[in-house]
Amino acid sequence: MRATGIVRRIDDLGRIVIPKEIRRTMHIRESDPMEIFTDKEGQVILNKYSHIGEMTTFAKQYAESVAQVSGHMALICDREQFIAAAGGSKQLLNQEISAGLEEKMDQRELFISSRGDRGFTYICSDMTLDYVHEIIAPIICQGDVIGCVVLLESDTRKKMGETELKLAQSAAVFLGRQMEE
Repeated sequence: MRATGIVRRIDDLGRIVIPKEIRRTMHIRESDPMEIFTDKEGQVILNKYSHIGEMTTFAKQYAESVAQVSGHMALICDREQFIAAAGGSKQLLNQEISAGLEEKMDQRELFISSRGDRGFTYICSDMTLDYVHEIIAPIICQGDVIGCVVLLESDTRKKMGETELKLAQSAAVFLGRQMEE
């Protein structure tokens, strides 16, 4: 563990404030859920909770099915990283999402684009995958955006259209509903 040199006191209600610098570094926003753990040495560990992270195994199977049916690369991410990848995009698994992808999710809209288009977004901070077409479908659970489904295509001749858009949308809606149960 890394020492920060920051000391905080617990208030009379048992609360402690996480310093702004740490919240900014860890991308922790107001109302983000946090998991609290303790270890054998008595340390308290805070972990940013991912709603969709609970479904990692299911999400991987779902991404594989979407990739197989569509013939495109399929990814599923939470608000921080890619939790499932299939169809030639597995190197992005556990990679941090880009600020641009986070902005697209916050817009709560389906998004389809090709490289060169005004709204084209690189989905990963450390881009190791080359692609020319993308579809982004936000996953909404109980009114909150908890992640997104992404379809990618690297072949310039295989432009995605309405069918792929509907496939990504139905995957996102399905995953959002699964999280509500």
